[in-house]
Amino acid sequence: MLDFSRQYEQISVEILAAIERVCTGQHFILGEEVQQFEAAVASLCRVAHGIGCASGTDALWLAMAAAEIGPGDTVLTTPFTFFSTVSSIVRTGARPLLADIDPKTYNLDPTQAAATLVGLPKRSRVRAILPVHLYGQCADWDAFAQLKKEFEVLLVEDAAQAFGAKWNNRPAGSLGDLATFSFYPTKNLSACGDAGLVTTGNAHFADRARMMRAHGMRERYFHEEIGWNSRLDTLQAAVLLVKLRYIERWNQQRQERARTYADLFQQQGLVEAAVYPSHGVVLPYVDPRGTHVFHQYVIRAPRRDALRAFLAERGIGSEIYYPLPLHLQQCFQNLGYAEGAFPESERAAKEVLALPIFPELTQEEQERVVAAIAAFLS
Repeated sequence: MLDFSRQYEQISVEILAAIERVCTGQHFILGEEVQQFEAAVASLCRVAHGIGCASGTDALWLAMAAAEIGPGDTVLTTPFTFFSTVSSIVRTGARPLLADIDPKTYNLDPTQAAATLVGLPKRSRVRAILPVHLYGQCADWDAFAQLKKEFEVLLVEDAAQAFGAKWNNRPAGSLGDLATFSFYPTKNLSACGDAGLVTTGNAHFADRARMMRAHGMRERYFHEEIGWNSRLDTLQAAVLLVKLRYIERWNQQRQERARTYADLFQQQGLVEAAVYPSHGVVLPYVDPRGTHVFHQYVIRAPRRDALRAFLAERGIGSEIYYPLPLHLQQCFQNLGYAEGAFPESERAAKEVLALPIFPELTQEEQERVVAAIAAFLS
């Protein structure tokens, strides 16, 4: 699925020099490189503030804590996402409320979100909508901006998979009241370990996020609230600063490889125009209003599990993001959703398959992938 060594080979000298500078300087927590990285990402996202933290999961919690979302509040999001989107809501003490996805983009469907909000009792205190820019494509922000006005809620972007993505030429990270990024090693912009960041244009939220990431302190050893220890390591920030110089080119290379896949599947006659597969594969839909950065290249395929096993036998990696929607996870049974509650999410979980995609992937390797899928479907 991913070969870290190919990227490292290209930039290893710069990475090791950056690490050496941190080790020589001996400022390992919230050092100068952290401040530089925060400022660089904020500038790239066209917002005033970037607040580094220990992981993308912590970034989600930190954003909501900064907005004082907590017990008694409800946050609306999608069941078809990574676990931390919903677990972070629970961690604040708020209650997750779920709505189904758009079957073409796999992102939270604003029409379903609106219907869910309209159907709530008046006493419900929905504080925020938390759309996920899944697989590297922004959610329909035109529609969510309208819902923000209509229902007077905050918008928080889960942009963990979408660094560099855009909506109507506005960067992910600038669309919501707050946004969160992950720099987990598999991400488009990746650390050598866990790291995360919150972006916002709101000075009050930024100030609270900085306080909450350091045990609720503004002044050392004086705690205003019970926060958390979630500071971005200087070493990780130094690595990320190096990689930040390359991210635009790497994202362009991912887009090129996505186009190559599309061409190869078309040449093999494997593409279905329908939303759901029957005999061929359904390729990723790209909303023309946005810029997709292809954190993952996800197809829909018939007999998905058998196809994945067939690829594995031929030494071709693939992955399922995600095999079980969150409303059906054992730990979230108390949310009260049963099987059938979100049919689009449940169907996607049975059909989606992520194929190898990374900047250094060769056309020959992509041809192998598509030829193997053609052999399976023949």
